Amino acid sequence: MFNIAYLCSQCTISTSPDRRSDAFEHDHTLAALTPAFADKKLALTEVLWDDDSVDWADFAAAIIGTTWDYWDRQEEFLSTLATIESQTVLLNSASTVKWNIHKSYLRDFADKGHKLIPTLWIDTPTPASIKDAFSHFGCQTVVAKRQVGAGASGQHKFSLGDEIPSLSHPMMVQPFLDTIQSEGELSFIFIDGQFSHALVKTAKAGDYRIQSSYGGTEKAIVPAASDLEQAHSVIASLDEDLLYARVDMLRSDTGELYLMELEAIEPYLYPLEGPKLASLMAAAVAIRLATD
Repeated sequence: MFNIAYLCSQCTISTSPDRRSDAFEHDHTLAALTPAFADKKLALTEVLWDDDSVDWADFAAAIIGTTWDYWDRQEEFLSTLATIESQTVLLNSASTVKWNIHKSYLRDFADKGHKLIPTLWIDTPTPASIKDAFSHFGCQTVVAKRQVGAGASGQHKFSLGDEIPSLSHPMMVQPFLDTIQSEGELSFIFIDGQFSHALVKTAKAGDYRIQSSYGGTEKAIVPAASDLEQAHSVIASLDEDLLYARVDMLRSDTGELYLMELEAIEPYLYPLEGPKLASLMAAAVAIRLATD
């Protein structure tokens, strides 16, 4: 039996008395993966990523799971991952995380011909610079997102004429697309480059944020062939083979899909909507460790 660390955080680990409202997603993932990994002689154990007492050499591999506090501890997180990778196999790799942690990675996809939501990158945001986005995009509503962040943390939606507060983090500002409310966000999950499943995530009435912590819901779908092909082209253009990746996309007014995110650090992979996910992931890890 090979020991595998599933990296999590104090706000998600099952033993914590103070968990996030969406920590049930951590539970769903472990419930799905644990028996599938055991079938491959892999013992999955939840481990805090910032636990200094852990000897990472005790594990055959470490999988970045629900490390859902890293965006406010970026340098510490990257340094710890480098330490982990020096002692065992890290999935996904530290170099992938360093590239994916800052949303400017999206520019790499634009350079490769993938369509993105038009974006202004504002490293030092001011109320004036946010207001300028309305005229820049010719729109009535914009969304401002942290350049390092996840789960809509620190995200704002502004309409023309709103009072804009001071924002303390570098931001990316985009025109608001109402397809997030009419259709929802499409997610495509890939394991070792192989398509696992897809789903549509929708916001609760009156909101636009699709995360479960804001009342969002998700539903498994069979994607249109053209949509799946577009998502797969994102994976195919990567420079490294990833254990897991989630491609998040949003439809434009013209019907084409924009790439919103390539989640390669700690995405929720929706195991309840993907019956093949656990077996695909266990097999991929076993192959990487040459345990089959």
